[in-house]
Amino acid sequence: MAKPESKKIFFENLSGAGKAIAVLTSGGDAQGMNAAVRAVVRMGLYVGAKVYFIHEGYQGMVDGGENIVEASWESVSSMLQVGGTVIGSARCKEFRSHEGRLKAALNLVKQGITNLCVIGGDGSLTGANLFKEEWSGLLAELVEQGSIEADAVSKYSALHIVGMVGSIDNDFCGTDMTIGTDSALHRIIEVVDAIMTTAQSHQRTFVLEVMGRHCGYLALVSALACGADWVLIPEMPPEDGWEDKMCRKLSANRAGMKRLNIIIVAEGAIDGSNRPITTDYIKDLVVKRLGFDTRVTILGHVQRGGTPSAFDRVLASRMGVEAVLALLETTANTPACVVSLCGNQLVRLPLMECVQMTQEVQRAMDGKRFEEAVKLRGRSFENNLKTYKLLAHRKPESELPTSNFNVAVLNVGAPAAGMNAAVRSAVRVGISEGHKMFAVSDGFEGFYKGQIREVKWADVGGWTGQGGSLLGTKRTLPAKHVDKIAEQMREHKINALLIVGGFEAFESLLQLCEARATHEEFCIPMCMLPATISNNVPGTDLTIGADTALNAIVETCDRIKQSASGTKRRVFIIETMGGYCGYLASVGGLAAGADAAYIFEEPFDIKDLQANVEHLTQKMKTGIQRGLVLRNENCNENYTTDFIYQLYSEEGRGVFDSRKNVLGHMQQGGAPSPFDRNFGTKISAKAMQWVTKKLLETFRHDEGRVFANTEDSCCLLGMRRRALVFQPVVDLKGETDFVHRIPKEQWWLKLRPLMKILAKYKTSYDVSDSGQLEHVVRDRPKESDASVAM
Repeated sequence: MAKPESKKIFFENLSGAGKAIAVLTSGGDAQGMNAAVRAVVRMGLYVGAKVYFIHEGYQGMVDGGENIVEASWESVSSMLQVGGTVIGSARCKEFRSHEGRLKAALNLVKQGITNLCVIGGDGSLTGANLFKEEWSGLLAELVEQGSIEADAVSKYSALHIVGMVGSIDNDFCGTDMTIGTDSALHRIIEVVDAIMTTAQSHQRTFVLEVMGRHCGYLALVSALACGADWVLIPEMPPEDGWEDKMCRKLSANRAGMKRLNIIIVAEGAIDGSNRPITTDYIKDLVVKRLGFDTRVTILGHVQRGGTPSAFDRVLASRMGVEAVLALLETTANTPACVVSLCGNQLVRLPLMECVQMTQEVQRAMDGKRFEEAVKLRGRSFENNLKTYKLLAHRKPESELPTSNFNVAVLNVGAPAAGMNAAVRSAVRVGISEGHKMFAVSDGFEGFYKGQIREVKWADVGGWTGQGGSLLGTKRTLPAKHVDKIAEQMREHKINALLIVGGFEAFESLLQLCEARATHEEFCIPMCMLPATISNNVPGTDLTIGADTALNAIVETCDRIKQSASGTKRRVFIIETMGGYCGYLASVGGLAAGADAAYIFEEPFDIKDLQANVEHLTQKMKTGIQRGLVLRNENCNENYTTDFIYQLYSEEGRGVFDSRKNVLGHMQQGGAPSPFDRNFGTKISAKAMQWVTKKLLETFRHDEGRVFANTEDSCCLLGMRRRALVFQPVVDLKGETDFVHRIPKEQWWLKLRPLMKILAKYKTSYDVSDSGQLEHVVRDRPKESDASVAM
């Protein structure tokens, strides 16, 4: 599909005047729904439309009256961090009947509403599509009954529908992630991490049941994120005799000095004959066969509760704004669409195409065509399953290929949460590919000092959930030590290198690539995985560790804002890390509901600061109690955090007072988020498969050695929009600002206008990626596997 021409929408020429938009949440609740509602309301008001809440989902639409209420800007304040849905959700039998939909149509016409934004699952969206198809007939019927005037049929001739999928199960085809899934994974991983400590103390086996009656996504991804011993999901029932295999694995893990076992079961898990597999059955099996002390934990509705994660807040906010744009651009002939996530990009897909594919999955499962069901779930689900099998189930030594290649892995730069998951994945995939894996301690400093050791499968057990860098990491670059590093590579016969790190790792790889001219030891396949909280590495939209840091920022901002509840009006100035890269400040600001975020990439002066203070002053006078301003640590050498704090304190005197907070290294610590665990695990597995391919391609049989000196044998693996791409590091030099250690172009800068719009600023918004209705693609080519999101 051709890329749409770049266009910018301005407040003056993007008009929703005369339009009425209604937003409702339906079906099961999901964390992040409130962020989506907030975005729809504020973007709708921003473009001049009237926006209505429909309380209690379709039931409220059928009942009408006080359930349909006009929304104001202030009515969605302080709801971004609230879980569930504040406008209520209900399952409505009456809407399934023709009479119920007739009542709903009348209630909408009374308010002049012809644009519906529906946030829910496939059932809710299917109902909305049926409502759209029946709309003209329903209006004609209402005219016959005398309930509406005849001219209302032409005035309200078409009903426009845009959907967003709110479901913790991630069971909707067409989108890589649904609103609420990441937050549910946070709840699961929090519980699993807590259970692992008590299980280890008592040498227990824990069987955990997670939600997913028809979809095993939560079970599969949480198993991948915590390194579970066994997982059972409805899409891929275990083979006959699975009980014996599982018990053998649990027993072998205990024999290997592992003090605990974790088994994760989706609530809809079945065997090959479609019979349910329950947690009690598994518990009894383990106790009877192995005699292990075993406990069952059913997480239940804990997974739906709690505050939404940073990922869900940003996703829901982006989707909400996109949904309003889609409604403004619809015509009478535009089919109902759903806003979906593909890789890192939002797309619009025909609603019923997605619903039909989702229903196909269930039909495939009912017909015991399980491999087809996995494929229909999408490449994301399929890759998660393949990666889990690769990492969790070790092949016997006799079945492993013997490559005779030695691969070294090391961390470079500052520590980032998710690095250990990436190292674990690399080691285990490498061993599965037949390589000998070597770990280098303390980056290149440890490399030239000879701190290199072979690592085995069991050595990296339990690494997935560990924060920081267990290998040790330093910022030392290799250029000054290439002779000693080359000597160590000769001594240990290193045939390939995998570097996990941030901007220093990128610079290191460039230096090693240049060193090939003088040292043949570096003429080997070399790959870098971007891992830094700053998200400042060229060649990738996201880095390992950035999501964990974002969550730390958002959680702290929530607490800081809450500290002012019930007190007088207050503005908080928060300093974030990131070097010269404003990613954490900008995206953290969007997720936390900030009023402004000062960054290096977007220069500002004293007039901008003054305008922000005046804007906040006006908001405070309308009843808003709290303001939030984020500042990147290096955004400006003169406008420091102290300066901005003093300016706000002086200029806001009599209206609000100010407080400041420097978050510091708390952004770098803590256990990695589910996103970072899985992102690190999946891209590391993909990198090791690339390494194996390059080793085989560059092995010179006549000389008995590996020789790789082409640019494409020294790559960075990153996510670009919809694809995971291996890019030669030399090609990325032109895209890099080495002075400030940032890429010259950064995708997230397009999100900054969103933050400003949602904070009530008039600004321009680039929608060059919007406005195109695409179609569901059943089989994406392998190079387009972009579901690194999860």
